[in-house]
Amino acid sequence: MDIKKVADSVTVMTELVLPNHTNQLGNLLGGQLMHWIDICAALAAARHSNRVCVTASVDRIDFHHPIKLGNAVTLSASVNRVFNTSLEVGVKVYAESFRLGKRIHTNTAYLTFVAVDEEGKPIKIPPVQPETDDEIRRYEEALQRRENRLLGKKPL
Repeated sequence: MDIKKVADSVTVMTELVLPNHTNQLGNLLGGQLMHWIDICAALAAARHSNRVCVTASVDRIDFHHPIKLGNAVTLSASVNRVFNTSLEVGVKVYAESFRLGKRIHTNTAYLTFVAVDEEGKPIKIPPVQPETDDEIRRYEEALQRRENRLLGKKPL
């Protein structure tokens, strides 16, 4: 199984916040953003594994700033670490106001996906090789998040 680079999984999406995406205050609905995050992350996972990947968990989505009607939302996702049949994808979200000429980091999310075969059974995923200092940091932090996730699981 060939090792893949983090860069090979990078997926970037851009969406325009329209009225049907907002609440009464003109801010992007959190659920709409979560939908876009899930799609972007799933594409990065599939790009890495060459398989359909299903969402297993969402560790956290931090909302740092509201995203307004008319903003362009850019989501950037990449694989942080591969475990066996699962992998962690990190997503960064930026909002851009063309009127103000500003682009700000608004959200960060971590999702776990499982690659599945044609019968929907989990399959082994190629490992990922971080190369940059940032990729190495995210690779190491992903292991800590996984350990925390596993500790939080309740027995049946």
